[in-house]
Amino acid sequence: MKERANGITVIIPVFNEFEGIARILPAFEGYISRSKFEVTLLLVNDGSTDKSLDEIKKIAADSERVDFISFDKNAGLSAAIRAGFEKSTTKWVGYIDADLQTDPMDFLKLEAMIPAYDLVTGRREGRKDSTVKNMSSAFANWFRDSMLHDGVHDSGCPLKIMSRSAALDMPFFKGMHRFFPALTLIQGKKVIEIPVSHFPRITGKSKFNVWNRLLAPLQDTIALRWMMKRQSEYIISEKSVKRQKAVHHE
Repeated sequence: MKERANGITVIIPVFNEFEGIARILPAFEGYISRSKFEVTLLLVNDGSTDKSLDEIKKIAADSERVDFISFDKNAGLSAAIRAGFEKSTTKWVGYIDADLQTDPMDFLKLEAMIPAYDLVTGRREGRKDSTVKNMSSAFANWFRDSMLHDGVHDSGCPLKIMSRSAALDMPFFKGMHRFFPALTLIQGKKVIEIPVSHFPRITGKSKFNVWNRLLAPLQDTIALRWMMKRQSEYIISEKSVKRQKAVHHE
């Protein structure tokens, strides 16, 4: 299917967010009306065990702006986002969490920086999370930047726009969503970070704990640093140029 250059698909992973799904489309109305792109919302049900899928089907049926895909079982945030990249048919893809702790209107700030950058990522100002969550995230971000030197302060911010081609060129692994800036820079592409708003969670519960917020990301950071150190670069100085012979069909 041909890529839509004037479109952007906003990927919204969902795992047991039944209470908040009805808020999603109204929260996006302002952004959709002011965006310079034709906006599609793609909800990815990551094997929810509550009634999230039923609610997703309702809003998809009521709006041409909303599409969805659903996993048969929980596969994790990175898998949900990656599936969204693959399902999308637009030149640009966005990402936001279903809990709406970031503001869809801030996508307008990110839009203003493309196509000069391949990834525009948010930086949450005045985060409204718990002290433990904020501290573990701050340490993980410091460790990641110390190891990878991506120059980003809030790599895990759930508000991003990137080119779909850059997104699909990233290696897929569990936890990749924490490293979008570094994975974009590895490709030799451009990244910028923009301040965005942050709000307390209103519905649902956080899916993160000490293991998946701190320990696992540290292991992934070390693995990614190893991969960066093992990169091999080359420059082609010459190549043969031959005309392709025309093929005649009788």
